[in-house]
Amino acid sequence: MRDFTAEQNRLSRRAFLSASLALAGGLALTACGSSPSGGGSSGSAGYTLALILGVKGDPFYITMQKGAEAKARELGVTLLVDGPSQWSATLQTPIVNAYVARKVDAIIIAPCDKQAMIAPLQQASNAGIKVITVDTYIGDGDYAHGPVTFPLSYIGSDNVQGGKIAGEALIKAIGGHGKIYIQNTVPGTSTTDQREQGCKEAIEATHGAVTLVGVDFNGDSAAKAAEQTTAMLQRVPDLAGIFGTNIYGSEGAAQAVKNAHKQGQVKIANFDAPEQAIVDLKNNVVDIVIAQKPADMGSIGVQYAVEALKGNLSAIQKRVPTGYVIITRDNVDTPEAQAAIYKSS
Repeated sequence: MRDFTAEQNRLSRRAFLSASLALAGGLALTACGSSPSGGGSSGSAGYTLALILGVKGDPFYITMQKGAEAKARELGVTLLVDGPSQWSATLQTPIVNAYVARKVDAIIIAPCDKQAMIAPLQQASNAGIKVITVDTYIGDGDYAHGPVTFPLSYIGSDNVQGGKIAGEALIKAIGGHGKIYIQNTVPGTSTTDQREQGCKEAIEATHGAVTLVGVDFNGDSAAKAAEQTTAMLQRVPDLAGIFGTNIYGSEGAAQAVKNAHKQGQVKIANFDAPEQAIVDLKNNVVDIVIAQKPADMGSIGVQYAVEALKGNLSAIQKRVPTGYVIITRDNVDTPEAQAAIYKSS
C-alpha cells in the first residue's frame, strides 16, 4: 500500500532500537493455523510461514491477515503474523531478520519500501526461505524480467488501473469538468504512486476539461491529510473533486470536507474500503469507494508458499492481480459490496 521515505528514515534511534530489542527478545508474534504437528493437506504439515504486514492495525492488513489465517487453517500449516507499528522499512527490516533467524520456511510480506527491503529479503532468500510479496513489491514488481527476480510472486491489485477507475468515476461525479486534488500518502510508495498515475491519466484524457490543482503527501496520517485538504479548500474554493489514494488520505479528505460543510459539493473518490468509508458513503460525504481484495492476497500468498515448499512451482504465477469491487450508494447494501468492506478487528 505504501513505502519508506526520508522523513520516516529519521525515526529516532530509540524507536528503532526498541523495535529491534522487542523482536530479539522473543518476537511478539501471533501464531495461527495448526501446530507444526497438526493435520491438514498431505505434505504440508510442519511448515511454518510468516506473514509480515505493512503496518499493524490497518483495516486493510487486518483483512489480509484474516484471509491468510483461514487458508493456513485449511492447509494445516503454522502462520506467524507481525508487522511494524508505523509504515517504515527501518522498523520492518528487523522483523524480517528475526524471522530469518527463526528459520521459517516462507515469508509473505507487504514490503514498506521497494528498494530498502530488497537487501533483507535477499538475505532471507539466500537462507533458503521462500519469499512472496503481497500488496506492494520490491524492485519494479516484475519478478520474471525485472531487476529483482528472487521473490516467487507479487500478489496485489493493478494499481494504475485502480487509480484510473477512481479518476474516471470522480470525473463523472463532477460532471466532466472542474478541478481535482489528489491526497496521496508517502512519495515512492509502489502502490499509491501508481494510483496517482492512473488518476492523472484519467484527468489527461479529458483534454483540459478537468485540471489537477495539486498533490499532497500525508505520511499515512489522516490528521495531516485533513489539515492539507482544509488548506486546499481554502486556496481553491471551487474545488470539485478529491481522490484519496489510500485509507488515510481518504479519511482525512472526508473529514476536511465535512468540517467545511461541503458534503455533496466536493466529490470524493475513496481508495480502500474501511468501515468509516462506507459510513461516509452513506452520508453523502464520499461518492465512490474502491475496495481491494486483501483477504484474497493473504489467502493466495499462503497457498503459493505451500505450493513452493512442496516443489509445485508450476502452480505459481509471478504476478497475480487480485481485482476490485466498486462500491457506490446504489450497490452498497448488496452482498458483494458488504463482503468487500475491510475488517477493523
